[in-house]
Amino acid sequence: MILLSARDLLRQFDTAPVFADINFDVRPGDRVGLVGPNGTGKSTLMKILAGVDEPDVGQVEKHSTCDIAMLEQEAKFDDEQTLIAEAKIGLRHLYELQEEALRLADQIAELHRSTGGPPVSEQASRLLHERYDFIQHELDRLDAHHIDHRVDEVLDGLGFQRADYDRPLKTFSGGQQNRVLLARVLLRSPNVMLLDEPTNHLDISATEWLEDYLSRCDQAMIVVSHDRYFLDKVTNRIFEMFRGKLTDYPGNFSAYWKLREERNELARKTNAAQMEEKAKLEEFIRKHIAGNKTTQAQDRVKKLERLEASIVDLPQEIPRPRIQFGSASRTGDIVIDASNLSKGFVPGQPLFRDVTLRVNRGDRIGLLGPNGSGKTTLLRTLLGELKADSGQVRLGTNVKLAYYDQQLNSLPTDMDAVNAVRPSDNPEFAPAKARDLLAQFGVRGDMVFQLVSTMSGGEKSRVALAKLSAMNANVFVLDEPTNHLDLWARASLEEALKKFDGTLLFVSHDRYFLDQVASNVIVLDPSVGDPGWKFFEGNYSAFVAFRKAINAELSSRKPIADSRQALSPLPESSNAPSRRKRQFPFRKTADIESDIASAEDKLRTLEADLCNPDVLRDGRRVKEVMTATEQLRSDLVRLYEHWEEAVELN
Repeated sequence: MILLSARDLLRQFDTAPVFADINFDVRPGDRVGLVGPNGTGKSTLMKILAGVDEPDVGQVEKHSTCDIAMLEQEAKFDDEQTLIAEAKIGLRHLYELQEEALRLADQIAELHRSTGGPPVSEQASRLLHERYDFIQHELDRLDAHHIDHRVDEVLDGLGFQRADYDRPLKTFSGGQQNRVLLARVLLRSPNVMLLDEPTNHLDISATEWLEDYLSRCDQAMIVVSHDRYFLDKVTNRIFEMFRGKLTDYPGNFSAYWKLREERNELARKTNAAQMEEKAKLEEFIRKHIAGNKTTQAQDRVKKLERLEASIVDLPQEIPRPRIQFGSASRTGDIVIDASNLSKGFVPGQPLFRDVTLRVNRGDRIGLLGPNGSGKTTLLRTLLGELKADSGQVRLGTNVKLAYYDQQLNSLPTDMDAVNAVRPSDNPEFAPAKARDLLAQFGVRGDMVFQLVSTMSGGEKSRVALAKLSAMNANVFVLDEPTNHLDLWARASLEEALKKFDGTLLFVSHDRYFLDQVASNVIVLDPSVGDPGWKFFEGNYSAFVAFRKAINAELSSRKPIADSRQALSPLPESSNAPSRRKRQFPFRKTADIESDIASAEDKLRTLEADLCNPDVLRDGRRVKEVMTATEQLRSDLVRLYEHWEEAVELN
């Protein structure tokens, strides 16, 4: 059954369309990740699907049973509305069914008790019972008998406490209010959920809970996100939007990332082989068109015409900014030495306490923990921007710090980008050099003369990173540097930071970024045990694996192998399934492996065909081979996923 269809959608605001000729279907069980560079129209498409906006051309078709709900981006609540009341709005239809069931039950009971009064017809009685039976069936189907448990599950998972339930929403922060909007959509359980950046305002724990929750949902969904771990866990299909077009890829984000590069590499190789063959044909024609081999040359002319008609276009690469940071001057072996640091803003309630930390030259340390655990406060205390309640911080020799704050307050909003990145202590930093630097970070053309105050969040982030590079610092302190950056900018930033030969200390909720960049992590969370923080050698994945191993040992009551590394268990989602649900029919792993081997053999044969001059001269054959190759690659993605599921669940 097709729940939702887009047919020939076009939307434009200026002369050029944002996108055109958008076509796709969404079926039950589809969990689609919608990705693409910033500004390609992802949010516009979501609004059109939700009916908030309309296309200039084309239409959105919905099945008669399709119920669509979109995550709103701005919170608008009644002043006195409480958290629990707002969350239950998503379940209003279930509460109404419960109330109707109670009324009908009372009427049926009264019908059986009544001996006087006007008689009730047999038909009216039958209709009353049929309606009651139907509602009970609906309540069972929608699991409405556990409705309060569902409310608790969602609110707990998104980080709310029981004490928050009866608080007016106006007393919550903006981030908390956005989480209420997410809770309302999740509880409503529509056929199709449209989730635009659902992990915004979520810490890692809440994001992990949301991943588990969505992966267990039966509803279809389209998700816009820059969180690569999240897309990998939740999605089984990827829509890429770029230059007004939408391309559909099977599998999760990692499968898409790999398959896209394979498709592009295939197109590049095919184009190169065709251009080489074209040059050979043209050379033969030039030499022999008027000579003894005129007949052969005329035959080559026909082959050249067929070849030119089938030339495979070079792929449209999504541009990555060429982010790079200069060589860092040498510091002492010890960069930051902190001992017994404590800091809080409410007397007797420190955000963190007794933090003793030594940052050595070349360390790349990532800080993670729940919202409100004091990560930013710890950074600012280490920098000396905040005075510690107790303890002390000493900087090493020749340390030159550069701080990227997530609010981007370091950027002068009344300047254009060129002047904003020029260091105040370096008058020789010429405007031309600033423009070249901004270009590396993807800020080009007239944008460099735009006031910072008029820029988008993503543009400001790039300018702030360029300013960081201009400071020639040897220690970077970064607070959520990937905020507002698209997937391609994040990948470039990761590569640049891995090549940076200075020292890094950073906060991030982006687990993929943590994995790629951090060599060690600091966890600020009471659940890791007294005193509420823990230093761990290894990246985020190593930490998660260690955490799971510790929790498994604790649950089995076995002694921990190395008590020196023992962590108190971080809370795992109580609702996470021990085994994932099947997406594919049961098959033996050996049979799937046989299919994989066969498909890989066919793929190698097709790739060899694309290097065969006889094939390259035949435009129709080239298209057939290209189509078959792409189909095989897509089939292999599914086979690999099926094999992984069979290994886990068989």
